[in-house]
Amino acid sequence: MWASHVYDSVMLVMILLSITPLMFIEDYPIFRPIEIVSVIAFIIDYILRWSTADMQLKRGWKSFLIYPFTPMAIIDLLSILPGLNLISPEFKLLRLTRLLKIVRLLKIFRYSDKITIFLRVLTKERQVLLSVLMLAVFYIFITALVMFNAEPHINPETGETTFDSFFDALYWATVTLTTVGYGDLCPVTDIGRVVSMLSSLFGVAIIALPSGVITASYLEELREHRKNN
Repeated sequence: MWASHVYDSVMLVMILLSITPLMFIEDYPIFRPIEIVSVIAFIIDYILRWSTADMQLKRGWKSFLIYPFTPMAIIDLLSILPGLNLISPEFKLLRLTRLLKIVRLLKIFRYSDKITIFLRVLTKERQVLLSVLMLAVFYIFITALVMFNAEPHINPETGETTFDSFFDALYWATVTLTTVGYGDLCPVTDIGRVVSMLSSLFGVAIIALPSGVITASYLEELREHRKNN
């Protein structure tokens, strides 16, 4: 058990080190050995997991054929590709190499017990969360529709455009529902301001609704995890 914890900790360190260059604009010399060491660790990890695929998938020899196509194996492979310089120069101009390195963060799901527990909670409560998501999307669509038809497309006071398209109304409804409200789009009519206030109030309720469900389920999963360990 202790060896497993040590291995997970080492891999977590490798993942965090490998994404460190993404936090800087300059390409410092220390980043190259970090990339080499982390990619070697990822390759070894990929080979070890592929060689023990029958223990994970429990499908006999078919496990070795199935494993490369499993979600986590694909993530592992995408994490390795940037370090092997297998991306063409054209793709590098599009900064695809740097974007693929961000995929390495998804590997943390495998090595962190807390994240694994949280993912189990999301799976367990998926019906409730899906219902809340559908409610939020429906409310965003209705609010955007009302705002788009209630507000003038040109502010009569300043002459600037307000909700120039329905997408602008959807954007405004989304950021208002989450109570962020960047202020780049604002209603100028009384009807629009009333809708804005209602949207903010309902946003607090809708966003807070799944919080209690997730918290209760997470605590239950955490107690079960501690009991089994």
